Amino acid sequence: MRFKHSVNKSPVEDRYRIENGGIVVYQTVYYNFGAGVQTELEEGQTLTYGKDGSMIISGIDKPIADLSYNVSPVYDHILLINGEEVSLRQLCGKERTVSFFYEKGTEKQSAEN
Repeated sequence: MRFKHSVNKSPVEDRYRIENGGIVVYQTVYYNFGAGVQTELEEGQTLTYGKDGSMIISGIDKPIADLSYNVSPVYDHILLINGEEVSLRQLCGKERTVSFFYEKGTEKQSAEN
């Protein structure tokens, strides 16, 4: 999910995956420090820098029971999935809460599964 942070006005990208039957946040990418942005690493997390100056926190690996985003009236939220970009503002409208959940059996099976 890519969006502009409401306080420090810089891009943020939260990255998720399906793991053990649920949604897990595994990485966050951002460009500026400020209120509401992680400033300290927790155990097992790493900070690297992208070629574009981004700060990438990896190793978050936290299950998310209720994944919701409030679509800003000012900035859009972009869902990045399978190489496609989906505007939540166009899909759902401004000032809407959009919730995501994983339903077992709806995912594509890989050759390894």
